[in-house]
Amino acid sequence: MAQTQDGRKGQTITLKSQSDGAELSAYHVRPHGDRKGGLVLVQEIFGVTDHIKDLCDGFAADGYEVVAPSLYDREEKGFEASYSDDDIARSLKLRDATGFTHTAGDIQAAIDFLHTQNNLRVHITGYCYGGSVAWLAACRCKGLTSAAGYYGRHVIDFISEEPKCETILHFGEQDQTIPMDWVREIEAEHPEVRVYVYDADHGFNSDRRKNYDEDATAQARERTLELFEMADL
Repeated sequence: MAQTQDGRKGQTITLKSQSDGAELSAYHVRPHGDRKGGLVLVQEIFGVTDHIKDLCDGFAADGYEVVAPSLYDREEKGFEASYSDDDIARSLKLRDATGFTHTAGDIQAAIDFLHTQNNLRVHITGYCYGGSVAWLAACRCKGLTSAAGYYGRHVIDFISEEPKCETILHFGEQDQTIPMDWVREIEAEHPEVRVYVYDADHGFNSDRRKNYDEDATAQARERTLELFEMADL
């Protein structure tokens, strides 16, 4: 494993998808202090950016060993984008090209890697595109203890699937890309899933976005950490 060149404590590792054997790079950071468990952290549509690495580092500070796989590597190795209009268009095009065909196999590789690290209990969280991936992983992957998805627009497309682990979902009431009718449909279909709605917009968890909401971010993070800790009991 090679040390990153940006002063971070994390490293770049290589995972092999359980779907098709494709090699994916991933950001891996070990926990600070006592290890509480493992966490797969799934990117937004913009790739494994500095923001995603910051989130990984933050969960590592809370005691989790974190892996963030680069899910676009089949199409474009090391893709990272900003929140500019042009980059949003590039990111959406790449997301559509990637789709969800290999999602479960890619995430399974990250889960399996974490299970080799002292038999960790493994959780998953994801944001935007990653929120949908977190839902799919909860439904399709083995070895997850819990899942927390943030504003996953495609959860509604997979509403008929059943999570195999305790799962929570976070949405923003002001999010124009995810109608509240969809959120209520998810709640009705899955009463076992805790769905939290905040007075916030899409992407509220990213301090790089104009839609960042500090209060919603703090509350959602507290609930996510509580999920991880309670699921480990």
